[in-house]
Amino acid sequence: MSDSVSDCTEPPRTAVTEAEVEALVRGICFKTGPPRTLGVEVEWLVHELRDPRLPVTPERLEAAYAALRTVPLRSALTIEPGGQLELSSPPAASLMDCVGTVSADLDTARTVLRDHGLGLVGLGNDPWHTPRRFLREPRYDAMETCLDRAGPAGRAMMCTSASVQVCLDAGYEEPGPLGHGRRWWLAHQLGAVLVAAFANSPLAGREPTGWLSTRQLLWMEIGAGRAGAPRLNGDPRAAWARHVLDAPVMCVRRDSGPWDVPEGLSFREWTRSGGPRPPTRQDLDYHLTTLFPPVRPRGHLELRMIDAQPGEDGWIVPLAVTSALFDDPEAAETAYRAVKPLAERGIAGPAPHNPLWLDAARSGLADPELREVAAACFAAALEALPRMGADTRVVDAVAAYRDRHVARGRCPADDLLDELYGTDRPLHGKDDRT
Repeated sequence: MSDSVSDCTEPPRTAVTEAEVEALVRGICFKTGPPRTLGVEVEWLVHELRDPRLPVTPERLEAAYAALRTVPLRSALTIEPGGQLELSSPPAASLMDCVGTVSADLDTARTVLRDHGLGLVGLGNDPWHTPRRFLREPRYDAMETCLDRAGPAGRAMMCTSASVQVCLDAGYEEPGPLGHGRRWWLAHQLGAVLVAAFANSPLAGREPTGWLSTRQLLWMEIGAGRAGAPRLNGDPRAAWARHVLDAPVMCVRRDSGPWDVPEGLSFREWTRSGGPRPPTRQDLDYHLTTLFPPVRPRGHLELRMIDAQPGEDGWIVPLAVTSALFDDPEAAETAYRAVKPLAERGIAGPAPHNPLWLDAARSGLADPELREVAAACFAAALEALPRMGADTRVVDAVAAYRDRHVARGRCPADDLLDELYGTDRPLHGKDDRT
Protein backbone atom coordinates (compact mmCIF):
# COMPACT_ATOMS: atom_id res chain seq x y z
CA MET A 1 0.00 0.00 0.00
CA SER A 2 3.00 2.29 -0.36
CA ASP A 3 3.94 4.32 -3.44
CA SER A 4 5.86 1.49 -5.05
CA VAL A 5 5.19 1.02 -8.75
CA SER A 6 2.53 -1.59 -9.39
CA ASP A 7 3.28 -4.83 -11.18
CA CYS A 8 3.51 -4.60 -14.96
CA THR A 9 2.87 -7.40 -17.42
CA GLU A 10 3.76 -5.50 -20.62
CA PRO A 11 7.20 -6.06 -22.19
CA PRO A 12 9.70 -3.28 -21.42
CA ARG A 13 9.67 -0.26 -23.74
CA THR A 14 6.34 -1.13 -25.36
CA ALA A 15 4.65 2.19 -26.06
CA VAL A 16 1.07 2.77 -24.94
CA THR A 17 -1.51 4.83 -26.78
CA GLU A 18 -3.94 7.33 -25.28
CA ALA A 19 -6.82 4.87 -25.67
CA GLU A 20 -4.81 2.09 -24.03
CA VAL A 21 -3.95 4.34 -21.10
CA GLU A 22 -7.60 5.19 -20.55
CA ALA A 23 -8.59 1.51 -20.67
CA LEU A 24 -5.79 0.50 -18.30
CA VAL A 25 -6.64 3.18 -15.76
CA ARG A 26 -10.32 2.27 -15.83
CA GLY A 27 -9.42 -1.37 -15.26
CA ILE A 28 -6.81 -1.15 -12.54
CA CYS A 29 -7.88 1.75 -10.33
CA PHE A 30 -11.39 0.63 -9.27
CA LYS A 31 -11.57 -3.09 -8.54
CA THR A 32 -15.10 -3.65 -7.33
CA GLY A 33 -16.57 -6.32 -5.09
CA PRO A 34 -17.77 -6.74 -1.52
CA PRO A 35 -15.83 -4.56 0.95
CA ARG A 36 -13.86 -7.24 2.78
CA THR A 37 -10.37 -5.88 3.42
CA LEU A 38 -8.88 -2.89 5.16
CA GLY A 39 -5.44 -1.37 5.43
CA VAL A 40 -3.60 1.53 6.99
CA GLU A 41 -0.37 3.38 6.28
CA VAL A 42 1.07 5.14 9.33
CA GLU A 43 3.79 7.74 8.84
CA TRP A 44 5.88 9.08 11.71
CA LEU A 45 8.46 11.77 12.25
CA VAL A 46 11.63 10.27 13.74
CA HIS A 47 13.24 12.41 16.42
CA GLU A 48 15.73 12.39 19.27
CA LEU A 49 14.33 10.70 22.37
CA ARG A 50 16.07 13.27 24.61
CA ASP A 51 14.49 16.26 22.89
CA PRO A 52 12.62 16.18 19.57
CA ARG A 53 13.85 19.65 18.73
CA LEU A 54 17.42 18.36 18.34
CA PRO A 55 18.44 17.38 14.79
CA VAL A 56 19.14 13.75 13.95
CA THR A 57 22.10 13.18 11.67
CA PRO A 58 21.62 11.15 8.47
CA GLU A 59 24.22 8.68 9.75
CA ARG A 60 22.18 7.92 12.86
CA LEU A 61 19.00 7.52 10.83
CA GLU A 62 20.72 5.18 8.41
CA ALA A 63 22.11 3.04 11.23
CA ALA A 64 18.70 2.81 12.91
CA TYR A 65 16.93 1.90 9.69
CA ALA A 66 19.57 -0.68 8.82
CA ALA A 67 18.88 -2.34 12.16
CA LEU A 68 15.12 -2.10 11.64
CA ARG A 69 15.39 -3.88 8.28
CA THR A 70 16.85 -6.93 10.03
CA VAL A 71 13.80 -7.60 12.22
CA PRO A 72 10.64 -9.34 10.98
CA LEU A 73 7.68 -7.08 10.26
CA ARG A 74 4.36 -8.00 8.67
CA SER A 75 3.87 -4.43 7.45
CA ALA A 76 5.93 -3.01 4.61
CA LEU A 77 8.63 -0.63 5.85
CA THR A 78 9.23 2.50 3.79
CA ILE A 79 11.47 5.47 4.45
CA GLU A 80 10.17 8.81 3.21
CA PRO A 81 12.38 11.46 1.57
CA GLY A 82 12.94 13.42 4.79
CA GLY A 83 13.62 10.32 6.87
CA GLN A 84 10.05 9.79 8.07
CA LEU A 85 9.15 6.18 8.80
CA GLU A 86 6.11 4.55 7.21
CA LEU A 87 4.55 1.19 7.93
CA SER A 88 1.99 -0.07 5.40
CA SER A 89 -0.16 -2.92 6.66
CA PRO A 90 -1.01 -5.93 4.53
CA PRO A 91 -4.69 -6.11 3.56
CA ALA A 92 -6.54 -7.21 6.68
CA ALA A 93 -9.76 -9.20 6.92
CA SER A 94 -11.07 -7.07 9.78
CA LEU A 95 -10.42 -3.90 11.72
CA MET A 96 -9.01 -5.82 14.67
CA ASP A 97 -6.66 -7.83 12.43
CA CYS A 98 -5.33 -4.57 11.02
CA VAL A 99 -4.94 -2.98 14.46
CA GLY A 100 -3.18 -6.07 15.82
CA THR A 101 -0.70 -6.34 12.98
CA VAL A 102 0.31 -2.69 12.92
CA SER A 103 0.42 -2.39 16.73
CA ALA A 104 2.85 -5.32 16.93
CA ASP A 105 5.03 -3.90 14.16
CA LEU A 106 5.09 -0.47 15.80
CA ASP A 107 6.16 -2.04 19.10
CA THR A 108 9.04 -3.71 17.26
CA ALA A 109 10.01 -0.53 15.45
CA ARG A 110 9.96 1.54 18.63
CA THR A 111 12.19 -0.98 20.42
CA VAL A 112 14.79 -0.88 17.64
CA LEU A 113 14.72 2.91 17.38
CA ARG A 114 14.93 3.29 21.15
CA ASP A 115 18.20 1.33 21.12
CA HIS A 116 19.51 4.09 18.83
CA GLY A 117 18.20 6.92 21.00
CA LEU A 118 15.36 7.70 18.61
CA GLY A 119 11.57 7.75 18.85
CA LEU A 120 8.44 8.16 16.76
CA VAL A 121 6.45 11.39 16.96
CA GLY A 122 2.85 11.69 15.71
CA LEU A 123 2.48 15.13 14.14
CA GLY A 124 1.14 16.09 10.72
CA ASN A 125 4.01 18.52 10.15
CA ASP A 126 7.35 18.89 11.89
CA PRO A 127 7.03 22.04 14.03
CA TRP A 128 10.76 22.36 14.74
CA HIS A 129 12.87 21.54 11.71
CA THR A 130 13.13 22.91 8.19
CA PRO A 131 12.87 20.47 5.28
CA ARG A 132 16.00 18.40 4.81
CA ARG A 133 16.13 15.49 2.41
CA PHE A 134 17.46 12.20 3.74
CA LEU A 135 17.04 10.05 0.62
CA ARG A 136 19.19 10.86 -2.39
CA GLU A 137 17.70 8.96 -5.28
CA PRO A 138 16.80 9.93 -8.87
CA ARG A 139 13.07 9.69 -8.03
CA TYR A 140 13.32 12.22 -5.25
CA ASP A 141 15.77 14.46 -7.11
CA ALA A 142 13.22 14.70 -9.91
CA MET A 143 10.31 15.15 -7.49
CA GLU A 144 12.08 18.01 -5.73
CA THR A 145 12.87 19.73 -9.04
CA CYS A 146 9.27 19.36 -10.20
CA LEU A 147 7.61 20.48 -6.98
CA ASP A 148 9.98 23.43 -6.50
CA ARG A 149 8.32 25.07 -9.50
CA ALA A 150 5.19 25.59 -7.40
CA GLY A 151 7.06 26.97 -4.37
CA PRO A 152 8.45 25.64 -1.08
CA ALA A 153 5.41 23.53 -0.13
CA GLY A 154 6.67 20.53 -2.08
CA ARG A 155 9.88 20.19 -0.10
CA ALA A 156 7.98 20.48 3.17
CA MET A 157 5.49 17.84 2.03
CA MET A 158 8.34 15.50 1.12
CA CYS A 159 10.47 16.00 4.21
CA THR A 160 8.46 17.26 7.20
CA SER A 161 4.92 15.86 6.86
CA ALA A 162 3.33 12.65 8.17
CA SER A 163 -0.13 11.13 7.96
CA VAL A 164 -2.48 8.27 8.70
CA GLN A 165 -3.76 6.88 5.41
CA VAL A 166 -6.74 4.54 5.51
CA CYS A 167 -7.16 2.07 2.64
CA LEU A 168 -10.61 0.68 1.82
CA ASP A 169 -12.00 -1.63 -0.83
CA ALA A 170 -13.56 0.29 -3.72
CA GLY A 171 -16.96 -1.29 -3.03
CA TYR A 172 -19.66 -3.02 -5.02
CA GLU A 173 -20.19 -2.35 -8.70
CA GLU A 174 -23.88 -1.87 -7.98
CA PRO A 175 -25.30 1.32 -6.40
CA GLY A 176 -26.18 1.59 -2.74
CA PRO A 177 -24.42 2.50 0.53
CA LEU A 178 -21.47 0.22 -0.26
CA GLY A 179 -21.39 0.84 -4.03
CA HIS A 180 -18.17 2.22 -5.50
CA GLY A 181 -19.85 5.37 -6.83
CA ARG A 182 -21.30 6.23 -3.41
CA ARG A 183 -18.02 5.44 -1.63
CA TRP A 184 -16.03 7.60 -4.07
CA TRP A 185 -18.37 10.55 -3.51
CA LEU A 186 -18.52 9.99 0.25
CA ALA A 187 -14.73 9.89 0.54
CA HIS A 188 -14.43 13.38 -0.95
CA GLN A 189 -17.14 14.89 1.25
CA LEU A 190 -16.31 13.04 4.44
CA GLY A 191 -12.64 13.70 3.76
CA ALA A 192 -13.08 17.34 4.78
CA VAL A 193 -14.65 16.21 8.07
CA LEU A 194 -11.68 13.92 8.70
CA VAL A 195 -9.28 16.79 7.99
CA ALA A 196 -11.10 18.96 10.53
CA ALA A 197 -11.58 16.30 13.23
CA PHE A 198 -7.98 15.04 13.14
CA ALA A 199 -6.05 18.23 12.31
CA ASN A 200 -2.70 17.99 14.12
CA SER A 201 -0.23 20.34 12.46
CA PRO A 202 -0.72 23.99 13.45
CA LEU A 203 2.98 24.91 13.53
CA ALA A 204 5.98 25.35 11.26
CA GLY A 205 9.29 26.84 12.28
CA ARG A 206 8.01 26.73 15.89
CA GLU A 207 5.35 29.31 15.04
CA PRO A 208 1.61 29.03 14.36
CA THR A 209 0.79 29.07 10.67
CA GLY A 210 -2.85 30.15 11.06
CA TRP A 211 -3.96 26.69 9.90
CA LEU A 212 -4.86 23.77 12.15
CA SER A 213 -3.73 21.35 9.44
CA THR A 214 -0.63 22.91 7.93
CA ARG A 215 0.00 19.56 6.27
CA GLN A 216 -3.25 19.92 4.31
CA LEU A 217 -2.25 23.48 3.40
CA LEU A 218 0.99 22.14 1.92
CA TRP A 219 -0.89 19.69 -0.26
CA MET A 220 -3.18 22.46 -1.50
CA GLU A 221 -0.21 24.68 -2.36
CA ILE A 222 1.36 21.97 -4.50
CA GLY A 223 -1.42 22.54 -7.01
CA ALA A 224 -4.52 20.90 -8.43
CA GLY A 225 -2.75 19.03 -11.21
CA ARG A 226 -0.49 17.16 -8.80
CA ALA A 227 -2.50 17.01 -5.56
CA GLY A 228 -6.09 17.71 -6.58
CA ALA A 229 -9.05 15.42 -7.14
CA PRO A 230 -11.07 15.13 -10.35
CA ARG A 231 -14.56 16.57 -10.49
CA LEU A 232 -17.17 14.30 -8.95
CA ASN A 233 -19.71 14.54 -11.76
CA GLY A 234 -20.22 11.37 -13.74
CA ASP A 235 -18.63 7.93 -13.59
CA PRO A 236 -15.64 7.68 -11.20
CA ARG A 237 -13.63 5.56 -13.61
CA ALA A 238 -14.07 8.00 -16.50
CA ALA A 239 -13.33 11.00 -14.28
CA TRP A 240 -10.16 9.47 -12.88
CA ALA A 241 -8.94 8.32 -16.31
CA ARG A 242 -9.32 11.88 -17.64
CA HIS A 243 -7.54 13.23 -14.60
CA VAL A 244 -4.62 10.84 -15.03
CA LEU A 245 -4.24 11.68 -18.71
CA ASP A 246 -4.43 15.43 -18.15
CA ALA A 247 -2.16 15.49 -15.08
CA PRO A 248 1.39 16.79 -15.57
CA VAL A 249 4.18 14.26 -15.98
CA MET A 250 6.56 14.59 -13.06
CA CYS A 251 9.55 13.03 -14.78
CA VAL A 252 10.75 10.80 -17.58
CA ARG A 253 12.92 8.10 -16.10
CA ARG A 254 16.29 7.10 -17.48
CA ASP A 255 18.34 3.94 -16.97
CA SER A 256 21.28 6.09 -15.89
CA GLY A 257 21.90 9.71 -15.02
CA PRO A 258 19.42 12.36 -13.88
CA TRP A 259 15.82 11.92 -14.94
CA ASP A 260 14.20 14.44 -17.25
CA VAL A 261 11.71 16.78 -15.57
CA PRO A 262 9.52 18.22 -18.34
CA GLU A 263 7.47 21.32 -17.71
CA GLY A 264 3.81 21.44 -18.69
CA LEU A 265 3.74 18.00 -20.34
CA SER A 266 0.57 16.02 -19.57
CA PHE A 267 0.48 12.25 -19.94
CA ARG A 268 -2.07 12.70 -22.72
CA GLU A 269 0.31 14.96 -24.62
CA TRP A 270 3.14 12.52 -24.01
CA THR A 271 1.21 9.66 -25.64
CA ARG A 272 0.43 11.88 -28.62
CA SER A 273 3.87 13.39 -29.14
CA GLY A 274 5.99 10.38 -28.24
CA GLY A 275 8.75 12.60 -26.91
CA PRO A 276 11.28 12.68 -25.37
CA ARG A 277 10.61 8.94 -25.83
CA PRO A 278 7.31 7.08 -26.15
CA PRO A 279 5.62 6.30 -22.79
CA THR A 280 5.28 2.67 -21.72
CA ARG A 281 3.02 0.77 -19.37
CA GLN A 282 5.76 1.08 -16.77
CA ASP A 283 5.71 4.86 -17.23
CA LEU A 284 1.95 4.88 -16.65
CA ASP A 285 2.34 2.83 -13.47
CA TYR A 286 4.97 5.27 -12.26
CA HIS A 287 2.89 8.30 -13.25
CA LEU A 288 0.03 7.04 -11.06
CA THR A 289 2.34 7.05 -8.02
CA THR A 290 3.24 10.73 -8.63
CA LEU A 291 -0.36 11.94 -8.27
CA PHE A 292 -1.35 12.85 -4.71
CA PRO A 293 -5.10 13.59 -4.57
CA PRO A 294 -6.83 13.36 -1.19
CA VAL A 295 -8.49 10.15 -2.35
CA ARG A 296 -6.37 8.01 -4.64
CA PRO A 297 -7.88 4.98 -6.38
CA ARG A 298 -5.35 2.16 -6.61
CA GLY A 299 -7.73 -0.75 -7.03
CA HIS A 300 -8.76 0.18 -3.49
CA LEU A 301 -9.43 3.71 -2.20
CA GLU A 302 -6.55 5.37 -0.38
CA LEU A 303 -7.71 8.20 1.91
CA ARG A 304 -4.71 10.49 2.28
CA MET A 305 -6.06 13.53 4.15
CA ILE A 306 -5.61 12.61 7.83
CA ASP A 307 -2.73 14.13 9.83
CA ALA A 308 -0.50 11.83 11.86
CA GLN A 309 -1.94 11.55 15.36
CA PRO A 310 -0.47 12.05 18.85
CA GLY A 311 0.27 9.18 21.19
CA GLU A 312 1.45 5.66 20.48
CA ASP A 313 -2.05 4.47 19.54
CA GLY A 314 -3.62 7.69 18.27
CA TRP A 315 -3.66 6.35 14.70
CA ILE A 316 -6.22 3.71 15.71
CA VAL A 317 -9.02 6.27 16.14
CA PRO A 318 -9.12 7.59 12.54
CA LEU A 319 -8.68 4.06 11.24
CA ALA A 320 -11.62 2.79 13.30
CA VAL A 321 -13.91 5.74 12.58
CA THR A 322 -13.22 5.72 8.85
CA SER A 323 -13.63 1.97 8.44
CA ALA A 324 -16.90 2.03 10.38
CA LEU A 325 -18.34 4.85 8.28
CA PHE A 326 -17.51 3.09 5.03
CA ASP A 327 -17.86 -0.62 5.71
CA ASP A 328 -20.85 -0.82 8.06
CA PRO A 329 -23.95 -0.30 5.84
CA GLU A 330 -25.97 1.49 8.52
CA ALA A 331 -23.13 3.82 9.47
CA ALA A 332 -22.32 4.45 5.79
CA GLU A 333 -25.91 5.56 5.17
CA THR A 334 -25.83 7.83 8.23
CA ALA A 335 -22.54 9.38 7.12
CA TYR A 336 -23.87 9.90 3.61
CA ARG A 337 -26.93 11.76 4.89
CA ALA A 338 -24.85 13.78 7.36
CA VAL A 339 -22.35 15.06 4.78
CA LYS A 340 -24.83 15.83 2.01
CA PRO A 341 -25.34 19.45 3.15
CA LEU A 342 -21.57 19.97 2.95
CA ALA A 343 -21.59 19.32 -0.79
CA GLU A 344 -22.88 22.83 -1.47
CA ARG A 345 -19.66 24.24 -0.02
CA GLY A 346 -17.61 22.06 -2.31
CA ILE A 347 -19.19 22.95 -5.64
CA ALA A 348 -16.64 25.71 -6.32
CA GLY A 349 -14.10 23.08 -7.40
CA PRO A 350 -12.63 19.65 -6.69
CA ALA A 351 -11.09 18.79 -3.34
CA PRO A 352 -8.98 19.99 -1.68
CA HIS A 353 -9.07 23.33 -3.52
CA ASN A 354 -12.56 24.43 -2.52
CA PRO A 355 -14.03 26.38 0.43
CA LEU A 356 -15.12 23.25 2.31
CA TRP A 357 -11.63 21.78 2.45
CA LEU A 358 -10.00 25.15 3.04
CA ASP A 359 -12.27 25.80 6.04
CA ALA A 360 -11.60 22.31 7.40
CA ALA A 361 -7.83 22.75 7.23
CA ARG A 362 -7.88 26.29 8.59
CA SER A 363 -10.52 26.11 11.32
CA GLY A 364 -11.05 22.44 12.13
CA LEU A 365 -14.14 21.76 14.19
CA ALA A 366 -14.48 25.42 15.17
CA ASP A 367 -16.54 25.48 11.97
CA PRO A 368 -20.10 24.83 13.30
CA GLU A 369 -21.28 22.77 10.34
CA LEU A 370 -18.20 20.55 10.31
CA ARG A 371 -18.55 20.09 14.06
CA GLU A 372 -22.18 19.00 13.72
CA VAL A 373 -21.37 16.53 10.96
CA ALA A 374 -18.38 15.16 12.86
CA ALA A 375 -20.54 14.58 15.93
CA ALA A 376 -23.09 12.64 13.87
CA CYS A 377 -20.38 10.57 12.19
CA PHE A 378 -18.62 9.70 15.45
CA ALA A 379 -21.95 8.65 16.96
CA ALA A 380 -22.63 6.40 13.97
CA ALA A 381 -19.13 4.94 14.15
CA LEU A 382 -19.45 4.17 17.86
CA GLU A 383 -22.69 2.30 17.21
CA ALA A 384 -21.13 0.38 14.32
CA LEU A 385 -17.80 -0.64 15.85
CA PRO A 386 -19.20 -3.41 18.12
CA ARG A 387 -21.04 -4.83 15.09
CA MET A 388 -17.68 -4.92 13.28
CA GLY A 389 -16.02 -6.87 16.08
CA ALA A 390 -14.06 -3.97 17.58
CA ASP A 391 -12.87 -4.68 21.10
CA THR A 392 -13.32 -2.48 24.15
CA ARG A 393 -9.91 -0.87 23.72
CA VAL A 394 -10.80 0.48 20.27
CA VAL A 395 -14.35 1.54 21.16
CA ASP A 396 -13.14 3.27 24.32
CA ALA A 397 -10.41 5.10 22.37
CA VAL A 398 -12.95 6.43 19.86
CA ALA A 399 -15.35 7.43 22.65
CA ALA A 400 -12.59 9.22 24.54
CA TYR A 401 -11.55 11.09 21.41
CA ARG A 402 -15.18 12.05 20.77
CA ASP A 403 -15.55 13.40 24.29
CA ARG A 404 -12.22 15.24 24.41
CA HIS A 405 -12.27 16.74 20.95
CA VAL A 406 -15.34 16.36 18.75
CA ALA A 407 -17.96 17.14 21.40
CA ARG A 408 -16.03 20.29 22.29
CA GLY A 409 -15.39 21.43 18.72
CA ARG A 410 -11.67 20.74 19.04
CA CYS A 411 -8.90 18.72 17.42
CA PRO A 412 -5.34 17.79 18.49
CA ALA A 413 -4.01 20.98 16.89
CA ASP A 414 -5.97 22.97 19.47
CA ASP A 415 -4.16 21.08 22.23
CA LEU A 416 -0.79 21.98 20.67
CA LEU A 417 -1.74 25.64 20.46
CA ASP A 418 -2.98 25.61 24.06
CA GLU A 419 0.39 24.20 25.09
CA LEU A 420 2.18 26.89 23.13
CA TYR A 421 0.13 29.80 24.43
CA GLY A 422 -0.82 28.52 27.88
CA THR A 423 2.64 27.78 29.28
CA ASP A 424 6.15 29.17 29.03
CA ARG A 425 7.51 25.83 27.85
CA PRO A 426 8.22 24.71 24.28
CA LEU A 427 6.21 21.89 22.79
CA HIS A 428 7.55 18.56 24.08
CA GLY A 429 11.02 18.06 25.41
CA LYS A 430 13.05 20.16 27.81
CA ASP A 431 13.41 23.92 27.80
CA ASP A 432 16.82 24.75 26.35
CA ARG A 433 16.77 28.43 27.32
CA THR A 434 18.42 27.86 30.71
